[in-house]
Amino acid sequence: MDAPLLVARVLHVALGVFWGGVVVFNAAFLGPSMAEAGPEGAKVAGGLMRRRFLDVLPTTAILTIISGVYLLWRVSAGFAPGYMGSRAGIAYSVGMLASVVALGVGLGMLRPAMLRAAALSQSAGQAAPEARPAMLAEAQALRGRAGRAGRVVAWLIGVAVVTMAVARYL
Repeated sequence: MDAPLLVARVLHVALGVFWGGVVVFNAAFLGPSMAEAGPEGAKVAGGLMRRRFLDVLPTTAILTIISGVYLLWRVSAGFAPGYMGSRAGIAYSVGMLASVVALGVGLGMLRPAMLRAAALSQSAGQAAPEARPAMLAEAQALRGRAGRAGRVVAWLIGVAVVTMAVARYL
């Protein structure tokens, strides 16, 4: 029994399913529903923040990627050029690249926009009445930006899932 390989595979598949499922659910269902709810959608975002959602998801993504790199290293005999240049090696590499870019978009665009939107929404409650509409409008715009970034991340994760699902059969 090869315990490190089994642990890496379980981590990669289980965390990848969680990461991909959450990203697609957010992009296709939760985000649009929150946008339709308008300012009331901020309450749901606040609940996600209290549950450290924007810390859990990147951590899950990083662990998924690290375990995937380890698996690719193992299957390719240390990233041997012969394997990495094969159709399977190229497909796994495309999937890995898509997942790394997805993580970058999530950390560089989606997460900061959601954190700023949450801070603005929370501050609006204590702000002067004349400042509230502008603050809430900016928070809503930031949630829109996060939604667009989330759709990009969902597509990239989709590319990663498809390429990794078919790579060994190419």
